[in-house]
Amino acid sequence: MAGLGSDAQLFEDNFRVHKLSDKKYDRVDRIYATSEDKSIEITLDINNELFPCKEGDELNMLIATSLHYDGTKDDERGWRDVAKMGASEGSLADQYDYVCYGKIYKFEDGEDGQTIKAYISFGGLLMSLVGPYKKLTPLRVEYVYLLVRRR
Repeated sequence: MAGLGSDAQLFEDNFRVHKLSDKKYDRVDRIYATSEDKSIEITLDINNELFPCKEGDELNMLIATSLHYDGTKDDERGWRDVAKMGASEGSLADQYDYVCYGKIYKFEDGEDGQTIKAYISFGGLLMSLVGPYKKLTPLRVEYVYLLVRRR
């Protein structure tokens, strides 16, 4: 993504949704998707009222530590408060359809020694990424933004 500070952008890839889970909750779907190069699998709980998905959807996903284009850290106000105050500067959130903030709480090494699994919680909506160690190592931070849009 041009213009985003390299330290803030941890991971970006394109995915195709290949399965939706059975409904367990009224407003939550669990999507299962695979990256274009088939190297990364994600499982993601999403609010289906805010971002409805179906099998076959193509998504672009970015995980970043900041929503500022220059990669600077967010202040205490939060990204929604800045938007409400009419700040003239935009943020990455303006380019995406679905944005959440959460905590990376666990990593597991794959059995083959070449992959890892990262677990992230966005206020109870969970995500897991499984893929090559090299691609997912940048996620070794505590708090992140997940930004998703349709391709």
